[in-house]
Amino acid sequence: MQKDNPFISIVAPCYNEEDVIDIFLEKMFYILQKLGRSYEIVFVNDGSKDATLEVLKAKSQEFDEVRVINLSRNFGKEAALTAGIDASKGEVVVPIDVDLQDPPELILEFVKKYEQGYDVVVGKRVDRSTDTPAKRISAELFYKMHNKISDIEIPHNVGDYRLMSRRVVEELKKLPETQRFMKGIFAWLGFKTAIVEYKRESRAAGETSFNGWKLWNFALDGVTSFSTAPLRVWLYVGMFLAFISFLYGSIIILKTLIFGIDSPGYASMITVILFLGGIQLMGIGILGEYIGRIYLESKNRPIYIVENEY
Repeated sequence: MQKDNPFISIVAPCYNEEDVIDIFLEKMFYILQKLGRSYEIVFVNDGSKDATLEVLKAKSQEFDEVRVINLSRNFGKEAALTAGIDASKGEVVVPIDVDLQDPPELILEFVKKYEQGYDVVVGKRVDRSTDTPAKRISAELFYKMHNKISDIEIPHNVGDYRLMSRRVVEELKKLPETQRFMKGIFAWLGFKTAIVEYKRESRAAGETSFNGWKLWNFALDGVTSFSTAPLRVWLYVGMFLAFISFLYGSIIILKTLIFGIDSPGYASMITVILFLGGIQLMGIGILGEYIGRIYLESKNRPIYIVENEY
């Protein structure tokens, strides 16, 4: 029977995952029974358009350990992950994707590290050969860029798959921000952390809902959530262009004084105007990203809305 306060809570956000839920549960039950401790599996249905909710509801009726949080619409993975963590009751909490690319077997190692005194145990991917080359390269570039311009360092190839103690979860729940980049938030929390390395597997079934555009926006959220460097850099760009303009203007004045009136060409003038216009628009665009985040945060809307729980 499910206990009110289980030892471990598994949090699994779901979006159109009807094909993989049975496989996930079979594997997860096997691992958790080997653990020999009380547990719960908290699924969060993030506005799925297929039969995911019906499958999850059936599983919650079949197994006391399965809970289903159904959100009122699709709020995105970060919000769904937050909803699952907020609803969890365990002494330790482990977020994991249902596609089984992150091996559930690591949970046994996570718990060993926790019992050794670690509040956070993260899974680090040392082999991402199952990902496409474009995804591997873009992920590597993102981690390097983010860690260079942000005060908060995100460990390379570390995702959401981790174990967190109850006190870490309670501190996480205190954070009021609604525009969330969970990898950065997890890193910001700190606490004594251990790393367990693993090889990333292929999806057990179904297809990923992420694409290049979503990954780009996800990376943009990560940068703007934990760094003001994109804003600061435009101060230096402006100073550099002002210096070049002053230098060029001085050269024109000297040429005019020595050789007479200088008549610059139309093509070069248009090129300079378009270049400076492009620079200004880029600066305004980056400024707009930050203003947009301020605007959304100022509304103080909830991160998610729970329609029902099963």
